Amino acid sequence: MVQKERERFDALFEDVLSALPPALHAMLEEVPVVLEDHPTRGLLEELGIDPADRASVCGLHSGTPLTERSVEHGALPDVITLFREGIVDEAGGWEPWTDEDGTQLGGPEHVHREIRITLLHEIGHHFGLEEDDLDRLGYA
Repeated sequence: MVQKERERFDALFEDVLSALPPALHAMLEEVPVVLEDHPTRGLLEELGIDPADRASVCGLHSGTPLTERSVEHGALPDVITLFREGIVDEAGGWEPWTDEDGTQLGGPEHVHREIRITLLHEIGHHFGLEEDDLDRLGYA
C-alpha cells in the first residue's frame, strides 16, 4: 500500500473512531488499535492462513477476551489490529464499481463501512463474542 492510500485509509479510520459512542472510546483507551497494511507471514502461518490469502484478513483481536479472564491468570495486553489491505479488498477497492448483479461496490463509503464493521467485530471479540454472535449482529 502506498503512502497516499495509507493516509486516505487512516483519515477514514479517524472518522469512524470519532463517531463511536463514548463508552467505546473509554474501552479503546485500554485496548490500543494498531493499523497495519497486512498481516506478517509469521502471523498468517500462526493463524493457519495461506500467505497468498493475506488480503482476506481484515482484523485481529490479540489477548484474552474479558469473559475468559480471571484473577488467577496473568494476561498479556490486548491489542486490536486492523489490516488496511484486507479491509480495502473486502470493501471492493478504492474505486466504485458495479458487479454483474447491479450491486455497487468499492469507493470510500464502502471502505469507511468496512473499517467500522471490522473495528466493531474486533471489539466484540474483546468482549467475548464468538463469530456466530458477530454474524447475527451484522459484524462478520
